[in-house]
Amino acid sequence: MTVVEKGPQGRRRGRGARERILSASEQLFRDQGINRTGMDQLCAVAQVSKRTAYQHFATKDELVAEYLRQFDPDVMPGVFDRTDLTPRERLLAAFELPESTPLCPYIAAAVELHDPEHPASQCARDYKIAFAARLTETAREAGAEDPEQLGEQLALLIDGASARSRVLNREAFSTAAAIAAVLIDNAIPPGATA
Repeated sequence: MTVVEKGPQGRRRGRGARERILSASEQLFRDQGINRTGMDQLCAVAQVSKRTAYQHFATKDELVAEYLRQFDPDVMPGVFDRTDLTPRERLLAAFELPESTPLCPYIAAAVELHDPEHPASQCARDYKIAFAARLTETAREAGAEDPEQLGEQLALLIDGASARSRVLNREAFSTAAAIAAVLIDNAIPPGATA
């Protein structure tokens, strides 16, 4: 059994500090936003000193970027890597998100930070480009006549549903899925491999 040594003010020390910091950032950034979360509060929730936090992450900006890297690093493998679904079914499965899904963390960070040069903004941009590329690749497999256009349309539709769900505080993905089905059916000629 591992014994956790208590540090100053009764805080836990040693192993797991990085993971606790990332876990606290996920909770706090989601619940109250990046800008409203101070390092003092984050360190208190993570049970680490500010010194320990800054040993793992040189700046809050670095922490925010790493927080985003923790989400879906393989770009929805639970959808795009499924072999039991046809390419068309995989495109539609991208819209099957639970009602409790919070605003996409990449959108939330990019909107809140306003700085396109911020490391987290770059993370968000890279993810959104990779996500559209996965949609495009799947649209190509399905036989879409213009897979790039369909991939971008579906990416925009998913992002819009995420934002609309948050703003209206009600589920929007079922409506987006119905629109996606029309877009997909119009983009894939009859007899294609979908």
